[in-house]
This record gives sequence, C-alpha cells and structure tokens, in this order.
Amino acid sequence: MSTITTQDGTQIYYKDWGKGQPVVFSHGWPLTADAWDAQMVFLGERGYRVIAHDRRGHGRSSQPWDGNHMDTYADDLAELMNKLDIRDAVMVGHSTGGGEVTRYIGRHGTSRVAKAVLLGAVPPLMLKTAANPGGLPLEVFDGIRAGVTADRSQFFMDLTTPFYNYNRPNAKVSQGVRDSFWLQGMMGGHKGLLDCIRQFSETDFTEDLKKFDVPTLIAHGDDDQIVPIGASAMLSSKLVKGSTLKVYPGGSHGLATTQADEFNADLLAFIKG
Repeated sequence: MSTITTQDGTQIYYKDWGKGQPVVFSHGWPLTADAWDAQMVFLGERGYRVIAHDRRGHGRSSQPWDGNHMDTYADDLAELMNKLDIRDAVMVGHSTGGGEVTRYIGRHGTSRVAKAVLLGAVPPLMLKTAANPGGLPLEVFDGIRAGVTADRSQFFMDLTTPFYNYNRPNAKVSQGVRDSFWLQGMMGGHKGLLDCIRQFSETDFTEDLKKFDVPTLIAHGDDDQIVPIGASAMLSSKLVKGSTLKVYPGGSHGLATTQADEFNADLLAFIKG
C-alpha cells in the first residue's frame, strides 16, 4: 500500500492513479478514498491524475487516539500534497471532506490549487447556534454519537437509507452500495470516527471560505437529508467570491454514487471550463 508518514507519526494511506493535471479527492464520514472510485476511474480514463487518501482514523490509515481534528486533517492533506509535489490541483471534497478542503485552503492557501469543488459539504457550519439558526441542533449529533457508540455496525447500515435517499418513493435501492458504505465505515477506528463527529458538526469554516481565491463549484442535492442545503451550500456560495452553485433537484447526500454519470459530467466540465 502507498502511505506517507506525517510529522506526528501517523500513516496516511493514499492512491495515486493516472497522469495529467491532478485531481485530489477528500471523502466524507465515515468513508474512505474508495467512495470516490466512480469519479477517479472516470477522470483517470480522460487524462487526469487522480489522488485520494483515507483520512486519519478512517479506512487504511493509522488510528491515533489523539489528533483527530479538522486542523490536523487539513495538515495531513497538506503533507500529502507536498510530498507528492502536487501542483495546479483541482481539490474535490464531499461532506466532511468538503470541510477538509475548506480548512486546507484556509490554513495553507492555494499555491498548489487551481480550482475547488465542494459537494454536499458541511461548511460553513452544521451546528445550530444563535448566529447560525438554520443549522441542526446539538441533539442530532449527540444521537449520532450514541448510535455509533451503541452499535456502529447497525448504525452505519441504517445510515445508508437517508444518505442515499433510499427512503424516498420509487428509490432504486442497491444492497451493494449499502454494503460498500458499511464496509468502509467498519474499516475505520472507533475512536477516530467518534472524534470526527464533533469536527464535522461544530467546526466553523466561515473565515476559511472567505480565503478562497480560485474558481469554485459548490454542488449539492436539494433533498440532502444529511447536510441540509439551506444551512450549507446556499450560505457557502455567498461566502466564496465568484463561486458557481449547482443544485441537483431531488439529489441525495450520496449523489456522487447514485447520480455518478451526471455528477461526473458536471465535474469534468468544471475542470475543463
């Protein structure tokens, strides 16, 4: 397996396929780099170098007890970008990975970045606060913590239903997609995955978004049951100067899988545009 070792000794697994302009992917919780396979093969076959890593505590990367923090996630990504000498990159982040990309740009700038894509991403802030009344109440995230603690295997399988909108009328349910989600989640470390819940729910990315100075696509399903569009993409698109907002009618949180053909075409068009 391909890995790098970060400054604090954490091993980060990554895959690096193809040649050409690099497209760097950051996955959502509780998944792995494998969540991007449909996009990586599609772009790799069209002349792009595609790179994705497993976040610390997730997948095939190390499972440290400490350091499971959004700043560290972004710094791990920076170490990977530096060690692979990635330049002129298109950074693509889904859900928590969208937060990771946002914090990366906030902390490390865009000297290696050509464009950014935030898909179903958690910024600017998921948690409901006095200043963010459209967010989700803390009880929602406490419920996620309780579910993961009590029986994370069952929780991850159950989570696939709202994640892919399999509870909507006429939904075409794929047990294979559900099993893949479950497997990716179960590959992660219990402690790191628990820590990450606070990171994706309570991190405020407002100031990071204001530092974006590259063309940015903000894509979101308007029926996203995990990261509601009103408190995320609609606000982020106002904070990122000159960004493009793409709304998928009826789109789920997992539309990169359930609407892969449509999203892939839009992603390619944005990269080429």
